[in-house]
Amino acid sequence: MYAWRSELKWLLVVFSLTGAVGYFLNILLPSLLVLTLILLIIDLLQLHRLKTWLAKDHGSDKSEPPVSFGVWGGVFDGIYRLQKQERRASAHLESLLNKAQESSAALETGIIMINRYNNLDWWNRATETMLGLRYPQDRGQSITNLIRAPEFAEYFNRESYDEPLKLNAPGENARMLECQIALFGKHERLMIVRDITQLHRLELMRKDFVGNVSHELGTPITVIKGYLEAIIDNMQDMDPKWKKPIEQMHQQSARMENIVRDLLLLSSLETKHRPKPQDSFSLSRLLNDINDDLMQLLKRKSHHFSIECDLLLEMLGDRGEIYSALSNLVVNAVKYTPANGLINIQVQHDDETLKIMVEDNGIGIEPQHISRLTERFYRVDVSRSSETGGTGLGLAIVKHVLMRHDAELIISSEIGRGSRFICHFPATRFRIGQPVMDTLTKSQSRKTSLALN
Repeated sequence: MYAWRSELKWLLVVFSLTGAVGYFLNILLPSLLVLTLILLIIDLLQLHRLKTWLAKDHGSDKSEPPVSFGVWGGVFDGIYRLQKQERRASAHLESLLNKAQESSAALETGIIMINRYNNLDWWNRATETMLGLRYPQDRGQSITNLIRAPEFAEYFNRESYDEPLKLNAPGENARMLECQIALFGKHERLMIVRDITQLHRLELMRKDFVGNVSHELGTPITVIKGYLEAIIDNMQDMDPKWKKPIEQMHQQSARMENIVRDLLLLSSLETKHRPKPQDSFSLSRLLNDINDDLMQLLKRKSHHFSIECDLLLEMLGDRGEIYSALSNLVVNAVKYTPANGLINIQVQHDDETLKIMVEDNGIGIEPQHISRLTERFYRVDVSRSSETGGTGLGLAIVKHVLMRHDAELIISSEIGRGSRFICHFPATRFRIGQPVMDTLTKSQSRKTSLALN
């Protein structure tokens, strides 16, 4: 503000003196025009100097501003100060970028930046080792052209990155990688790549170990159980004091047999290929089969059992696995619901999701246990094991079956009021079939309900 005031005062003085001289010489108007032309030429020269200076390379502090006076001197100095501030900020950002690149180069985790056009912008050294990228040849290339695994292309294009993707390293089937993508900026992506070869091998060893041990235990347990059953059939020839120990031994051998069976089933679920949504079966018929198979167990506790399901609803997947999951949920509801309880299976669906709900009015589960219920051998109460004869693997089997069918399990419960287990299936895992009998009314053909007392 001070420079502009000084400039205005200077111009006023110059114009006043020029006007006075022109007045006395009787050339007032020409003198003012000449003065204005001179000032205009001076300003044009200053603009030319500014343009010439700005056209130079200002990457270093050696580019000094032109020496000038008045307002133009203030303009040159102000621009020069802004340039120095910009150079300092750029140097600071460059220093941070260099540190980030140096630190990322030391990481064993691969980091890749992908622009909005799905092309590579930057990656660290570890990525070159894991994915075989080359700098600078691959810069600007499409990531799906460099990683040609079909599962990666599907994962990348669906833009849903809640779960990481596991895939073999390009050209190395022995190396297993885990990729996780996060969106940022204007539809740009940051991809993290980890080498999980060792973890993958350990997981395979664990699965093989569980499967082999379970298989090897099956035969001796069957033999022990068979001899115990033979002894129990001939208990009248033995001392009565051995009756209780032998019955307990038989009970525990049966429980051990169930654990081995469930472990083998889990091992099978983990190693088999995920079932494709091509085989279809009637969901209402499957639920009725579960009811028929568990009828004796339901009658023993006098439970009221009901099923509400669309008769035309068909599921797509492995019928045996879905049967195993839903029967485990029903058996759990039966075990932890007192006599004369209510157990209901309700099926709801819309265009996008299918919900299979198993509800009971049993003893309920405390909130702190719900998140761990699907862990293997996890017990809410250790005493329940001996009371119910469960293996502790039922909900783990349910979880794995649902994962293999792109579904998830949601559990809600309230102490003293019961529990609800909801299986959420996507639209790719069900469909509405055609009615078998046209003579049925709509209400009769769409739902079935039964009760046991």
